[in-house]
Amino acid sequence: MSDNDFQADDIQAAAFGELQSQPAAAASSAPNVNLDMILDVSVTVSIEVGRARMSISDLLKLSQGAIIELDRMAGEPLDVLVNGTLVARGEIVVVKDKFGIMLTEVVSPEERIRRLH
Repeated sequence: MSDNDFQADDIQAAAFGELQSQPAAAASSAPNVNLDMILDVSVTVSIEVGRARMSISDLLKLSQGAIIELDRMAGEPLDVLVNGTLVARGEIVVVKDKFGIMLTEVVSPEERIRRLH
């Protein structure tokens, strides 16, 4: 069993509210693009909790224990970015004592390809 094979009881919802499932049918409508040449290319996937703007003066005043207020409310879906481009949104889950993200909204395959160009 690999690190990505999980039992149903290995996955737990984090304490941020109820999760909603997304139909998988949208994933089957792949674009008419030959992706074979790039399927092995690695990309950076990051999860964005929120953002904040501050002056350099305020940035320089930060110290251990400082709190930065983000623009997102608790319980709102988090952004899933691939190389800095939004491709999905989801909610935090816990998988075998590690954080994960359950996707609740996914950009269509056509739009994902268009955004990554």
